[in-house]
Amino acid sequence: QVQLVESGGASVQAGGSLRLSCAVSGHTSSSYCMGWFRQAPGKEREGVAFIQKFGSTYYAESVKGRFTISQDNAKNTLYLQMNSLKPEDTAVYYCAARVGTYCSGVFAYWGQGTQVTVSS
Repeated sequence: QVQLVESGGASVQAGGSLRLSCAVSGHTSSSYCMGWFRQAPGKEREGVAFIQKFGSTYYAESVKGRFTISQDNAKNTLYLQMNSLKPEDTAVYYCAARVGTYCSGVFAYWGQGTQVTVSS
């Protein structure tokens, strides 16, 4: 069973930076996609950034150029580096995983979420 545990959420001022981490355990698939999602109060959950096993990355337009997704396979950890944060980035951020080559489709595994609050 895959387990995902996020950390790194905090309150920061606009323009600041944060790095979220997601510790992954129980993941044995030969192909997968890992992603970060977020959900702001009163809004639907949205995909923010995705990374496939061999490093291909995808970003939502709203975070391109500001956020970077990466993975450390030796540490079984997924990261989301967030720079130039804006108040509209405020949300609960979730780490998620799906088995398979592509990042489209249902993500079966989710972390508990970590709160990011950006003040103006």
